[in-house]
Parts: sequence; structure tokens; C-alpha cells
Amino acid sequence: MKKNRLKPTPEKPAQRSLRKLIYCLGALLSAVALILWSRMSTAREDISASTLTEPDITGESASTSAPVTEYIRKSELVSESSKGTDTTVTSDSTVPGNPYGDLSVPTWLTKIEDTYFLVDCYHNQVIYNDNLTEPLSEWKVMTDDIDKGHTLASDGSVYLVDDTERHRILIFEKENEVFVHTQTFNGIGNRPHYIIYDAPTDTFYAWSSMSGEMFLFRHNPDDTRMYLTQIRQIEALDNVYVRSFTIIGNEIYFVSGNSSIIRADVESFEILETYPVPDTMAGMIQLTKIQDYFYITVSTDITGNQDCATILRTKDLSALMSGEYEDIYSRFIGGGTPYYITEFDNAYYLTEHRLPGHSVWRFLVEDNLIKDVETIY
Repeated sequence: MKKNRLKPTPEKPAQRSLRKLIYCLGALLSAVALILWSRMSTAREDISASTLTEPDITGESASTSAPVTEYIRKSELVSESSKGTDTTVTSDSTVPGNPYGDLSVPTWLTKIEDTYFLVDCYHNQVIYNDNLTEPLSEWKVMTDDIDKGHTLASDGSVYLVDDTERHRILIFEKENEVFVHTQTFNGIGNRPHYIIYDAPTDTFYAWSSMSGEMFLFRHNPDDTRMYLTQIRQIEALDNVYVRSFTIIGNEIYFVSGNSSIIRADVESFEILETYPVPDTMAGMIQLTKIQDYFYITVSTDITGNQDCATILRTKDLSALMSGEYEDIYSRFIGGGTPYYITEFDNAYYLTEHRLPGHSVWRFLVEDNLIKDVETIY
């Protein structure tokens, strides 16, 4: 028995046109969706790449806003139980006062926000105050747990101090108006001697004075945990006593104890030029660019004689060997050992030792003329 099969109703022309239109629209929407998905995927990849840029540790420039995702090592956190064991303070009212009425080889004076910090090197302490007019006995002690520290640098969030003879860097943070030792980097070269914060690269540079090494430190914008991100080196300065460095633009200068000044590329540390200096100024301390001159503080001659201590300035480093420089130490008092020069409050400050009562100077420079020289401490 045959089954009756229903024959399909013939499709009218209007129905065929509508079906084709729906099919085309569907295909078009699918293509658009595919394109949008592809573009959104690419955008996500671009965003990911921009927010996860790793800091370069090979000498190339790194984005200052990039988070620290690759590093050599983290800082060592100071446990809550051991924080402040050197001063044991919990509030501003319990911060110990400076026990000394004078300074013993002051090396560094700086101002961070509204606070002045003074590194009292041979008293093994860093002291601070909100003005430069009160006697030293009115200053407070930030730390006395250092051995011959020389400098302090800050970005406003963390404060780095070199603990020179212990080969380490101490990190402090301000908590309830008290500076608390929260982190440490041990094993930082050989006698770290000079630290600065470089705002354009959002990086702390710490110099190991006897190994020719530069240690670079950073922290993330939303976190104060410090990371050692790079170590750069100038091999020619290994085992040479170098007390400081100066970054000017894309170049870095080293006043070295081997009777020369080295100018290098700040990123690669490739030496660009070497300027020889006379034996009488071999033991240089610091080079500072002030207006049209390079100012150079000198501690000793090539034999270590401090009687050669002075302050020189020149417009041309290549002319030092031929004697084309000006000795300006007589503008102060002479006879001591000038050390580091810093700038803040629209003035320059010089630390000095070997002269009782003349440890910190303030002076102005206008149109290359030194003026208003006065003793602060």
C-alpha cells in the first residue's frame, strides 16, 4: 500500500526574496561580529603590553610608570618586633633628640618636603629638623644605627640611607610623624657612599665607592616595597675610591681617585671621555654644575694630603690639566675639607670638616658670582 506524500508548497517569489535577505543580513552580522571581536582582542593585548612593561635591566630606557615585574632581588623587610630597635619610638614625642651640640664630619644636607636632613657621618647618625635656625641639640635623630653613613635620598615615600661601612642600604618610611626603618638591602657592593633619587626615571642610584658598581632601586607607585632592578659597572673604577657621581642630562660624571674625571653614558655606562687632572686635585669628592661652571670639591692630593683640600671651578673639564681653573675656597674660609654641595631653598649648601664652628655653609650664585656666603652650623 503506497503512502501518500505531501508535496511542498511552492515558494512564492516574495518569500524567496525575504529568505535571501535574512540570510545575507545574518552573514553580514557574523562578519561584523568577527571584526569587532578581532579588534577588541588586539586592544586587550595592547593594553596588557602597556601595563605590564617590564623594567629593563640591560641598560635600555624603561618606562617610569611601568610596574616592577622583573628584578634582581627584593629588599629584606624589617620585622615589626625589631623596627626601631636603635631608637625605639612610637610617636613624635618619643623621638630621641640629638645628643651632640656639634657635628663630626658632616657630609650631606638636604631638604625633603618641609624637613631638613643632615648626615653626621662620624657621629654615625642622621638627624632632622623643620628649620636651619635652631641649635643642633634641638634636632631629632632619624637613625643612629649606621656606621659612617654619607648621604640620604627620598622620593617622598621612602627614604634611603647608605650605611657605608656595613655595605648596606637602609630604607625608612614615615609613620605617624616618625621615621621607621622598614627595609634593608645587605651586600651592596663595597662601601656604598652616595645615593640620589632621579625623578625622570623614578629610580634611586646608589654608588659603591670601591667597586665601580651602581645599584639601581625602584618601587611600584602603589607600594613602598623596594626592588634592586639593575647593577651597572665601570670596570676601570673597580678598587678605585670614588666618592660620588653627577647625572647631567643623559650623561653621568665620576670624580675618581685615579687622577681623572670620567664622563659616561648614563644608560650603558659606556665611557665617553676621560679628563685627566693634576696630582694636587687627585682626591676629588664631588662635581657639581652651577650655571656655567663645574664646581669640584677636593679632599686630598694624590698622596692623601688634606692640606690640598679646596674648591675649584672651571668651564672646561678638558682644561684642568693645563691649570685653567679658579680656586674659590677663599670665598669661604679655607683650611678645612669641603665635602658635598647640595641645592634647595633657592640656595647652595656645603658641608665641611676640620674647621670647628664651620661645618655647614650656605651661599648663592648669581650670574656666576658667588655671594652671601655664611655659616649655618
